[in-house]
Amino acid sequence: MKPEKVSLFLLFLVCLSSTKSITSTCTAFSSISQRFREAPEFYNSPECPSLITSIDQEDAADKTNDDDNNINFDEDYKNLICSDDAVHVAMTLDAAYIRGSMAAILSILQHSSCPENTIFHFVTSASANASDLLSTTISSSFPYLKFQVYTFVDSEVAGLISTSIRSALDCPLNYARSYLANILPLCVRKVVYLDSDLVLVDDISKLATIPLGENKVLAAPEYCNANFTSYFTPTFWSNPSLSLTFSNRKACYFNTGVMVIDLYKWRDGDYTTKIEEWMELQKRMRIYELGSLPPFLLVFAGNIVSVDHRWNQHGLGGDNFRGLCRDLHPGPVSLLHWSGKGKPWARLDANRPCPLDALWAPYDLLKTPFSFDS
Repeated sequence: MKPEKVSLFLLFLVCLSSTKSITSTCTAFSSISQRFREAPEFYNSPECPSLITSIDQEDAADKTNDDDNNINFDEDYKNLICSDDAVHVAMTLDAAYIRGSMAAILSILQHSSCPENTIFHFVTSASANASDLLSTTISSSFPYLKFQVYTFVDSEVAGLISTSIRSALDCPLNYARSYLANILPLCVRKVVYLDSDLVLVDDISKLATIPLGENKVLAAPEYCNANFTSYFTPTFWSNPSLSLTFSNRKACYFNTGVMVIDLYKWRDGDYTTKIEEWMELQKRMRIYELGSLPPFLLVFAGNIVSVDHRWNQHGLGGDNFRGLCRDLHPGPVSLLHWSGKGKPWARLDANRPCPLDALWAPYDLLKTPFSFDS
């Protein structure tokens, strides 16, 4: 029996025998049991700088982090992952969104001029107990991919999470983006954080090289026409000690599903602690309704580098309450983002796709049942 089939069988036995966390574990089994095609390999153009590649993916897979994410790389792999010429991409990885993650990875590689210089950092939930299966799934479809999987001890943040208007937003892994500076190797300076419900149709290096200047910690698509006050409760706005948070900032909503982050500056400013402080206040008095987004806004809104909207054609998941289809926003397109309730793979499977879901479908690596034996 192949190793991945053995792993799936063992997880199935766990599902049968365990009553603890059975929903998350068995959901992981049913989702990861999806099978994916192997993606084509993409190569650098001649002008791309060379990274050290003397270590192969099998060796790299053995270099996992310990419980505290203190990574002990050998010198070759350290030079590779710490290279200034690499484009670092961080994504969370879970069973429910693995199909979207696979499509996102393929789109990034396919449109990159230097795909071999792209290093992926995948963050998984420690409580889901599925990091090995997720890693196997990635490496099976992308055997040449340079990537590292990190476990996020989501139980430590679970106590800070308040319920929101959508239960999906309450997943602890949604908050992992606030901890990237603690999770990723200290030598990684700039990282592009991406959600799993998107595809790129442009070279990611253009996004990764957006200058942050001397004082900005992150860059993200910013929307100053949005009703910023709606992201916080009347309790927040009626309390001067809270609402004055934005008094000297031109605060605008920005999308945290597409961000370029300087991890050195993040650590220097201890921004994880600042985000946690707002989450702790939220537990005492309800000041917002929308999961992991408002703490980011409280800390950074009005003090970021604004990314061109072409890098976030967002809202393609439709209306959160009625699931209505959305059209593209006017202007050029570099990234398509199915933010919102509806995901393209779910709508395609249900034979109820929105028109723009056809733009996601070419990146779908899922094997159909009739092709399993091919």
